[in-house]
Amino acid sequence: MNNPGTPETPAAHGADMRRGPLRPGERVQLTDEKGRRNTITLTEGGAFHTHRGYLPHEAVIGVPEGTIVTNTTGHQYQVLRPLLSDFVLSMPRGAAVVYPKDAGQIVTMADIYPGARVVEAGVGSGALSISLLRAVGDNGSLHSYERREEFADIARGNVETFFGGPHPAWNITLGDFQDEVVRTQEPGSVDRVVLDMLAPWECTDAVATVLAPGGVWISYVATVTQLSRTAEAIRADGRFTEPEGWESMVRGWHLEGLAVRPDHRMVAHTGFLLSARRLAEGATGLVAKRRASKTDFSQEDLNAWTPAAVGEREVSDKKLRRAAKDASSTVQRGALAKAERFQEEHSDDGPQG
Repeated sequence: MNNPGTPETPAAHGADMRRGPLRPGERVQLTDEKGRRNTITLTEGGAFHTHRGYLPHEAVIGVPEGTIVTNTTGHQYQVLRPLLSDFVLSMPRGAAVVYPKDAGQIVTMADIYPGARVVEAGVGSGALSISLLRAVGDNGSLHSYERREEFADIARGNVETFFGGPHPAWNITLGDFQDEVVRTQEPGSVDRVVLDMLAPWECTDAVATVLAPGGVWISYVATVTQLSRTAEAIRADGRFTEPEGWESMVRGWHLEGLAVRPDHRMVAHTGFLLSARRLAEGATGLVAKRRASKTDFSQEDLNAWTPAAVGEREVSDKKLRRAAKDASSTVQRGALAKAERFQEEHSDDGPQG
């Protein structure tokens, strides 16, 4: 609820906050002569300090994107608003983020469109949620399910920072996906399901219940064992098309005159993606002819997907609280700067005598 007398400043989450001169409360990306990048939040009276001098925020506030600014010792910086991929890799996090290359695959291969009704599980730090919200737009719906309140707080802060406030299409529910989604969604009412979790095969019945005929289910998993078990669970359920699995790798190239070659480093394996579509009620899926292979999972197989086995490090409560505080404070600084700017712009409004 707004305090009496406080002007309401509607959240800008579209083109309005991506155009025009740079304003207090915005995050900007500074790139130096060596290509090193730093992301800062602009504040009145603030400064960006390094061992090579400092850059007053006043030198950046009010200039257009693409401006070259100089700090107190003569070093130059290129100033731009961070892209979505830049923001995701620099935002506060409590859990590992879904990399931009995988988020792009999910949005495209799951055919997530403006106005779609999407549910996701495993919010983490909110990286994938931002991509999904951009895809569904203001008139779509993204309902996220997260088991840990600390992760939900971090994701909420990051999403509101990126969009400039709460997104009208987003809701978060705390709890287990397979229990909560059937309670909060009508049967056959969801267009797309996106799962980023340890054991997506446990959610087969819940996904089949809420997903509309023709709807897409896409899962992001870390290991081959998870990929195999999820695929076999989908086949055994019988209410989905034949599952398809893949991974994406991105390799940059060095471009300098005739010295054109692949970079020495690349973003290789981050996770596997698995997708399938919901069949019409009562339809039986076509079974692909396959050579006989092992489909039963031994205890040794099951032990291979425990958090420790897949290399998932336990995140301390202290780190989660710090990440949530960082994400929340960024939102608060942006909101305060917007309110101050709103008051300045309307300070001369009122009855004329």
